[in-house]
Parts: sequence; C-alpha cells; structure tokens
Amino acid sequence: MGIFKSIFTWWDGATIGTAFYSMRKGRKVGEDAFGNRYYESKKGPRRRWVIYAGSNDASNVPAEWHGWLHQTVEETPDASGIPVRQWEAPYVANRTGTGEAYLPAGALQKTAPRARASGDYEAWSP
Repeated sequence: MGIFKSIFTWWDGATIGTAFYSMRKGRKVGEDAFGNRYYESKKGPRRRWVIYAGSNDASNVPAEWHGWLHQTVEETPDASGIPVRQWEAPYVANRTGTGEAYLPAGALQKTAPRARASGDYEAWSP
C-alpha cells in the first residue's frame, strides 16, 4: 500500500510529487529527533521545506528547526550546536484536539463541576 498511500494521501508524509521534487530539486540538510527531514533547493532562489515523518502538522517542527525553515538562522541546528538551556522544557507537539490536550478546571469536556466564582450570573426572578 506504500505507493498508493503516497499517491492519494497528502496528510501523512510526502506525496509522490513532493518526494520526486525533493529528490530532483532539493538537497537534504538534516533530520530532527522526530524523523522529519529538512531540505533546501539546490539552485535558484533559496527555498526550504520539511517532509514530516507522520501527520502533516506544522507544530511537529521543533523550535530550532522552525528558525532555520523561516530563514531566521543560516546554519542548521545540527551544525550550529545551539546549547540547550537548563530552563528549557523538552519539545512537545500541539496536543489540541487530542486526549492529551490541556483542559482547565471547569472545561466543558471535563466531567467534574466547575468551581463557583464571585462573578457567576444569577438570574433575577420576581
């Protein structure tokens, strides 16, 4: 099913067209810890793109590669050796819409009742 999947799906990895374009016109410059592969154009105007290892979600790109993709920094994170600060939290992709999403107390998706607040509305009744 590999070839059919790459022909007919665009939401999971690269389509056959993107893979062919990357092979012909791109040069692989690196890969992150999640398996995403990063490319830049061999000739012409400088273009940079990513082929995701899983679902095509922009939040799957770590911050260090995000800067490289948007041409904020010239060197790839592999080459630059940017030190990780001790206060930095490890990277996690956006969890909105999943079972791991953050739900504050009182969220509609939670079953627990919301704590009452001083500004709660009380309808007037005669």
